[in-house]
Amino acid sequence: MKCPFCRVDNDRVTDSRASEDGFSIRRRRECAQCGRRYTTYERIEEPVMKVVKKDGSRVPYEREKLKRGLEKACWKRPISDEQIEGVLSVIEEDMYANFDNEVPSRYLGEQAMQHLRQLDQVAYVRFASVYRQFEHVRDFVEELQPMLEKPDRPK
Repeated sequence: MKCPFCRVDNDRVTDSRASEDGFSIRRRRECAQCGRRYTTYERIEEPVMKVVKKDGSRVPYEREKLKRGLEKACWKRPISDEQIEGVLSVIEEDMYANFDNEVPSRYLGEQAMQHLRQLDQVAYVRFASVYRQFEHVRDFVEELQPMLEKPDRPK
């Protein structure tokens, strides 16, 4: 590892521990040349996941793209950033557990809708309207019908 201060490739590790996220190792290093200390993080290299779109094209999975969609659906709703991150983490864990290197976009959309439905019904309908490309009011009614028929809905 090259020292970020003097650029010499001669350091020693003074401390190693698992980081807070549990998926990386935090290493405290000291340069043998200039004596300055710095921190590095070692992370497991995850396989590059491709998303198979409806038209059959394949694009790299982008966490930020899914996050933006969830944030738009949750806009002005009582949902915290931590809850959105939690949904993203669950979807990604499931994705990496069930798929090797390609995941259908439909799967990601359905997972997002399933989690939003449990989190907030308005956010769910917003996401569904974009994901399923609602064009008429009856599309909303058809989507809402099962939720309206349940007697245990929150008031």
